[in-house]
Amino acid sequence: MSFRPLHDRVVVRRLTAEEKTAGGIIIPDTAKEKPMEGEVIAVGPGGRNEQGQLVPLDVKAGDRILFGKWSGTEVKLDGEELLIMKESDIMGIIDASAKKKAA
Repeated sequence: MSFRPLHDRVVVRRLTAEEKTAGGIIIPDTAKEKPMEGEVIAVGPGGRNEQGQLVPLDVKAGDRILFGKWSGTEVKLDGEELLIMKESDIMGIIDASAKKKAA
């Protein structure tokens, strides 16, 4: 991808929603909610504090994150639908090792 976000912005690929419920019922496309989980594709250099110093972002490319349902701006880059959002719209990073322990 030839896109680099500025300041504290992050490019996110939305992860696909589950096709079935836990009980095995198939969910039609019209009833699916947009997933609130995604993978960080690219990050900006960071924001500036009151002293003008660069503050790096806490997220990095490859992180799985959780974000608000209406967060970000949907864009199409290289034929792929992505989200661009500020780091403050991200609720947290999903730790893959914790997810494996719970399973």
